[in-house]
Amino acid sequence: MLRVRGRAVGAALLPAAAAVVLLAGGVTGRLTGAGWDAARWAVSGVALVVLLVGLVVAAVVARARPAVTPTVELSEESAPDLYRLVRDLAARLDVPAPSAIALTPDCDSWLEDRSHPSVSKSDAESIRGGTAPVLVIGSPFLWWMRVAELRAVLAPVVAGTGPSAHPDIAAARRFVRGLDAAVAIAAKPGQGVVRRIALLPLGRIARLLLGACREHITQLERGVAAAASERAQAVDYGLRIVAQEQVGLAYAGWDRLLTRVALPAWRMGRWPSRLDAGVVSALTELSRRDRLADGFASRLGERPACDLLEEPGAVDEAASLLAARLFHGGPATPGPDWSPVDWQAYPEEVVDRKWRTEAARLHRVLDRLGVRRTGGDRTGPTLARVMDHLAAEAIALTGAPGPDDGRSDQERTDALAAGITAEAAREEAAAPTPVPVALGDGQEFMDGGAWDGDPLPVFPIQPPRTGRDLLADHVTAMVCCAAVDTAGAAPGLDWLDGPSLLVEGVRRSDLAGPVLSLVEDGDPGPLRDWLAELGVRPEKPVRLV
Repeated sequence: MLRVRGRAVGAALLPAAAAVVLLAGGVTGRLTGAGWDAARWAVSGVALVVLLVGLVVAAVVARARPAVTPTVELSEESAPDLYRLVRDLAARLDVPAPSAIALTPDCDSWLEDRSHPSVSKSDAESIRGGTAPVLVIGSPFLWWMRVAELRAVLAPVVAGTGPSAHPDIAAARRFVRGLDAAVAIAAKPGQGVVRRIALLPLGRIARLLLGACREHITQLERGVAAAASERAQAVDYGLRIVAQEQVGLAYAGWDRLLTRVALPAWRMGRWPSRLDAGVVSALTELSRRDRLADGFASRLGERPACDLLEEPGAVDEAASLLAARLFHGGPATPGPDWSPVDWQAYPEEVVDRKWRTEAARLHRVLDRLGVRRTGGDRTGPTLARVMDHLAAEAIALTGAPGPDDGRSDQERTDALAAGITAEAAREEAAAPTPVPVALGDGQEFMDGGAWDGDPLPVFPIQPPRTGRDLLADHVTAMVCCAAVDTAGAAPGLDWLDGPSLLVEGVRRSDLAGPVLSLVEDGDPGPLRDWLAELGVRPEKPVRLV
């Protein structure tokens, strides 16, 4: 990378050197005549333009602020034992200790250099290699892993502070980060036409230099990683194998918790305030269900790594709010439409509300499609109305089957699915969105704003859903509302599958099949049998939001 930088500087200075030679030849009387005069003017003009462009590119690359990962900062006062563990680990590895520790709401750990000149550090200090990088730790690791396991997982990461202190490696990384930031500046949307045209050469030059550096930086990072891994071999080698198994388990449980438990709450303006504590429950449940995880739950008797924090609850809440921002795009601070929810209140405040909101949307779309209300529907919405509309044979209240055909059923079902999709999209578009605010120098992410001025979410986790998927979700919600209101069922929370229906305290996981038979095949038989078994009365009106 440094050679690429040197070649770029040389290329920028070459026209200026040629202009100096021509000017010197004219002064000494050796290069005279109209042709040489024209060459002097032409080359001098080109040299001036190239120098100006080179100075602009160099200034932007040197001062461009590389993207800093949004994190929850941990001061030493808030986690003295964790800082002590990391420093002891660095001493055992004979490398510099990280300058600070931060948490990320994800299952990963890395070193992040935040000593770029634009981040309140002197240029001289940065050129020398500067401050040691920040150690970023995945917050789920702190709650699920034991102290010894966390130390084993962090050993190869902390070992990377050694190469980070090398001046040449630090300079190469700083150069590449500056190029990457310059490309981002040139490609940033929403800029005026004049600014976009002015930045066009900058973007092309930065991309060209990045392309030339790609292979070199890849080899550099591979070499650094290999050296760090080899250095860490002497630290808890046997335990590292077990700890890596915990990393894979934590990732699986964290993904399930985010997509199936947190996401339904985020969509309705609530954010679970103890996600990291929830991952322990989710992984414990996964250990109980999965025979491959046998024995993992016995580890829970050992000291958890979150004991290294002074106030685990406050840190968990900050990480949970950041997770909601990163993965869903919620506001930076709680408010009336963005409030935290405890796990104890999750079934009533999230699950029940989710079901009734979706059931209400389903009936609004039926009204818009002109589906008539009969019997109990005259006093309130019923499950029977939904089932009759989707059934392959339209059953009248007298029990006499009505004529219909499969094609009409598909058209009717597709129309209902399209209506629900459009209604949900309108509601999502009408929801308030956070206003992106650029961060200033030295401003922490948690103080508000967005990541480098870009709107969140940065890592959206909402899986793609078809219209039929949405329709099945809404029919399931209507069935659950009917079961709660007419059969004494209750909303519940499954740590791995999210919202669930409890009948006499036992989770019913057999509802998906009957609902799909109704939605996909127009066959209400399996669902009617399921309802009869539980004593649910589909003709009775249910309460909606």
